[in-house]
Amino acid sequence: MFDNSLIFDCHDKLILVVEDDYDIGDIIEHYLTREGMRVLRAMNGKQALEILAVQSIDLLLLDIKLPEMNGWDVLKRIRQYDNEPPVIMLTALDQDIDKVMALRMGADDFVVKPFNPNEVVARVVAVLRRTLHTKQIKNRNLRYKNLLIKSDTRTAYMEFDSKTLIINLTLTEYRILTLMIEYPHKVFTRSELINQCMPDGNALERTLDSHVSKLRKKLEEHGLEQMLINVRGVGYRLDHPQE
Repeated sequence: MFDNSLIFDCHDKLILVVEDDYDIGDIIEHYLTREGMRVLRAMNGKQALEILAVQSIDLLLLDIKLPEMNGWDVLKRIRQYDNEPPVIMLTALDQDIDKVMALRMGADDFVVKPFNPNEVVARVVAVLRRTLHTKQIKNRNLRYKNLLIKSDTRTAYMEFDSKTLIINLTLTEYRILTLMIEYPHKVFTRSELINQCMPDGNALERTLDSHVSKLRKKLEEHGLEQMLINVRGVGYRLDHPQE
């Protein structure tokens, strides 16, 4: 059954496309505006930073090889902002080291040229949705049973009568748990979890399964048994519905 809670309206979102190839920039702009988004263009890194200084941008599509200032340097500067926008990196280099570097430097996703424009739009929508979700839960504490998540510090705890223990989670494990704790009985498909919790859009389902398995083991080690239930052929739910 389709879940209306997953509908995301990207209409009127402002996207900054930083790409020095006119043709590629035109194609991206066409597909984004077709989905109701607004687009600004920058031809180099310096121009991108000038736009960011005066415009509130919802998301950047940022090429790595740029004149004036390359994409790595732009990304580094952006991540110093208080209200930093999400960034999807664009590159012609299909090398794992570039993907790892982009994600470690704070990119939210990574697209390799040549690409399908519809895939770019899908990535943009997924990152915008994930960013909105993060903003909505920022500075809120989420609870389920004796599990506590403090969103301002991105930390998970197990609360007991006499003590509170930190659960050491990876970033992906934290994202999965934060998403599912709000809807503990909802069945999330693997695609939903990948799109919303794993920045590298090329992640495979078996990679997600590995993250979920490790997260489940950590919860069990802290006394939460039979959590992160595998719903065969669909995905996962955090816990069984209450009878």
